[in-house]
Amino acid sequence: MTWPPMAAPCVLLNAPRYARPIGVRAVETMTASAMGLSLCSWGDGNIIPGAMGAHFFAALVVDGALAGALYALVALSFVVVYRASRMINFAVGEWVMLASRFVTFGLHALGLGLLGALAVGCAGMAGLGVAFNRVVLRRLVGQPLISVIMVTLGLGALVRGAAALTFGGVPAAIPLPVLASPIVIGGLPIAGDKLAAAAVAAACTAVVAWVFHGSRTGVALRAIADDQQAAMSAGIDLHRYFAITWALMGVVSVLAGTLWTLVAGGGLGIVLVGLKVFPIVIIGGLDSIPGTVVGALGVGVLESLAAGYLDPLLGGGFSNIASYLVLLAALFVRPYGLFGRPDVRRV
Repeated sequence: MTWPPMAAPCVLLNAPRYARPIGVRAVETMTASAMGLSLCSWGDGNIIPGAMGAHFFAALVVDGALAGALYALVALSFVVVYRASRMINFAVGEWVMLASRFVTFGLHALGLGLLGALAVGCAGMAGLGVAFNRVVLRRLVGQPLISVIMVTLGLGALVRGAAALTFGGVPAAIPLPVLASPIVIGGLPIAGDKLAAAAVAAACTAVVAWVFHGSRTGVALRAIADDQQAAMSAGIDLHRYFAITWALMGVVSVLAGTLWTLVAGGGLGIVLVGLKVFPIVIIGGLDSIPGTVVGALGVGVLESLAAGYLDPLLGGGFSNIASYLVLLAALFVRPYGLFGRPDVRRV
């Protein structure tokens, strides 16, 4: 199935889920669906005369906010690692993709239910995260930042190849029991899968935020982030908590990959969601969970509005670069993000 051009102007939001190739650009799916929220019927596919007014604007904002909730969970897998270790993980998209493939392997190859498949995914990704930290990252302690960046780039290429080789014959879909018909709230039809995914993503984000701000593990991770030498002198085992950080990142990647597959399709195309992470975390603040949430919601709404209003005027695809334009402006105004902290060093 191909989406009609915006000039039509209609988007078939009730079309069967993903009659798309596995390698489809999942990143574009959210913005594509936002173009026609108020222009087409969700029930029978009949075209409704669309007015570019308040109803259309509200529909775009709602769809963008739902997408932003998913973006926040994906970006959280980046922030979890950076907040504890100050490591920039350029392979975040590959981790999310691999996590979703572990879940589909549990569903289709092992014949497990959803909970069993999620357990397989969490165990596999947590184990890989701990192993990567122990085998690779420990050896890079004290090395230049560029060394760590190159390692994560190489890891991304390795994960893409390994996933294609290992899970190539496994279906990429994750069938979940969600509402088939849209839910009408305030006169706006909202897809049940998007609403359910956004709600679960928001709950997971809240749990991770509590782990960082309300648990003993979070206190230790914040102490490590502030001053590793002081944390070690206080008896905090850095390697143990770095392993916990990567295990937590693996679990978050499983949840994010599963929800993203539900809404936007699965397969290797999920790697592209990593491109959304960097504008979000830089605008919101690299080490700030609240900033990540605000940045993700802002990017989601911005892309949705750009898809609805600017793509028809400037050509398709402008919505995909809108967040990067805002990123460039934000770097001039607040280089550390809306909620980020300046990196102060004693000399």
